[in-house]
This record gives sequence, C-alpha cells and structure tokens, in this order.
Amino acid sequence: MSPGLSSFLGSNGIGLGISSYQSGKFYLLGQNTDGGLLVDERFFRKAMGIAVPDKDTLLLATLFQIIRFKNVLGPDQQINNLYDACYVPRELFVTGELDAHDVGLLKDGRIVFVNTLFNCLATPSARHSFTPLWKPPFISKIVEEDRCHLNGLAMEDGVPRYVTAVSKSDTIDGWRDRRYDGGIVIDVATGEIVIGGLSMPHSPRMYCGKLYVLNSGRGELCWVEPAPKAADATLHVVAFCPGFVRGLGFHGRHAFVGLSKPRYERFEGLALDKKLADADSEPWCGVQVIDLETGAVAHWFRIDGAIGELYDVAVIPGVLRPMSLGFASNEVLGLITHDEMDESASF
Repeated sequence: MSPGLSSFLGSNGIGLGISSYQSGKFYLLGQNTDGGLLVDERFFRKAMGIAVPDKDTLLLATLFQIIRFKNVLGPDQQINNLYDACYVPRELFVTGELDAHDVGLLKDGRIVFVNTLFNCLATPSARHSFTPLWKPPFISKIVEEDRCHLNGLAMEDGVPRYVTAVSKSDTIDGWRDRRYDGGIVIDVATGEIVIGGLSMPHSPRMYCGKLYVLNSGRGELCWVEPAPKAADATLHVVAFCPGFVRGLGFHGRHAFVGLSKPRYERFEGLALDKKLADADSEPWCGVQVIDLETGAVAHWFRIDGAIGELYDVAVIPGVLRPMSLGFASNEVLGLITHDEMDESASF
C-alpha cells in the first residue's frame, strides 16, 4: 500500500469495504491503533455488491443470499479492545443463485438489487426468490437468461436512478458479443439510454450532482454529461487505472476505485489490453484513491498473489476500525447483544 493510506483513512474518519467474488471474501479496512492498516476479512461465497445506507448498516450480495448487517456497538464502545464497529448479519434473504450484482436500500427500507440472471431490478420476496421491480424496455420478458448483463446500480436518496448494462441485447448471453463498445447507462425513471458506446461499464454512482461510471473495458473512471440525445452525451475521463475497474466509492474530493486483473479467456480483445501495453504496465488487483480534481492517484492498496479479482468498493463513514462477523467461525455464536426492555410492550 502507499505509505499514507492508513493515516488518510484515519484522518478522514472512514473505513473501506471491499468484496471479492473470486476469493469469497468480504474485507473491511481501517486505521489500526498503531497507525498501520487494519484488515478484517470474512468468508462469504461470491461476495458481490456492497451498500452503506448509514454507518450502522451494511448490505452485501452473495452467491444465493442478500445480507443486511447491523453495527451492534454504541458510539463509545469497542470490541476486542480494538474495533469501533462490529457488523453482525441480522437479516438474510435467500434468493437462490441469481448472479446478484449491485445492491441498495430503497427509502421505504426494502433492499433492491440487480438481478443479472433475470435482467431486472428486484427486491427480496417473503415467499419467493425475488420480486421484479423494473426491467429495461428492450428486455421483452422476465426470464432466466442473462441477456444484457445488467450489473450496476446508482442510488440517490433511496431511489434507483441509473443502471449499467454491457449491451441492450434481448437474447440469451447476447451481451458477450458486445463487450467492446455495446455498454450503456440507462435512466431508470424514463427507460431511456443516457449514453452508449461504453466497454463493459460498471458501478454507476451519483456523487455531488454528477453521474460517475467505470468504463471497465478501458480501465477508466468517468463522469457523464447528459444531453437530450444519448448520442450527444459526453463521457469525461477522470483517470486511467491499470486494471479492469469495478467498484466505486467516494469521500470528499476522492474516488475509491477497485481494480481487477482481467480474465483474458472472457475479456480478451478489450481496449484495456492496448492501453496497458501503451503504458508499459501490467494489470493489478486492489484499490486506487483518485483525486477527482486532478486525476492523480493519491493513495493505493494492492493485492498480489492468488486473488486477482474484486467486485465492489464502498466507503464507510464515521468508522475507524470496522470488523464483521461471518458464519465460518464460532464468533457469531457467542456475541450476544440485546435492546433495552420495552416497558410499553403489550400483548
């Protein structure tokens, strides 16, 4: 990591959440008490989209579940004499294997997620695997066929604003033939395409009134200047990152961008290959903290070894040393907390 990363997190009072479907890990990063980097990792099969509705709530999409975590610590409490937030799984929605990608929280408290296998936005159902909420107009029906590879979700004030898809294909697996320049951003409210010509876009986000998106197949962090016609919209490139970019969070004047090593048997032929060659660079896996005003990399966190692919990155405000509990250890059995007695309860 860059020498100043941990102190940057500490001075800004933030933690980071990172997911890797490849390793099945959910990572929480913060500044340790000695000033170094703290890394908490838990096993969740195919960890995917992360959402942080508030400092005490995390959402995580996994292989066949959507999980809502709650922080059980109060403002002045610690656990293990170290962590100032402990996120415990409190609600699990069993969806089956839907290839869920991004996730968010609606203003009525329901979870919304990108159901990639069925090409729609959905919410967990009390009875079934999911309830469809919205689909792109070019998708003719809700069917178990990943047609356009719907993946990213931009929320604003509890409302889905934009989604990304690799193409506007309406046939099974049709998106794979459109990876180079078939990518689109769609306005959820109108169903209109905001901008096209992207390469495998991911992680649309609204921040400070701007729509940001990762043009993944080109390794670019961008923002979109809309126009009355999608063909006239402008894609502004903030920075090039040496990897397949996926996962995007913000704090202050900085963007936190996830990078992955491309799987060339699936992603070969993208413009990223040439851009890496032109920069005399190899793709790497990790997170880059990019100054939105200059496009320069302010800090970075790199992962070498067997892990080569991340999915999402999220900023957790107001937390210095976060941890979570999973189901692969017995800690979740012994951590018992409860609310105050409800003296007004009646039966």
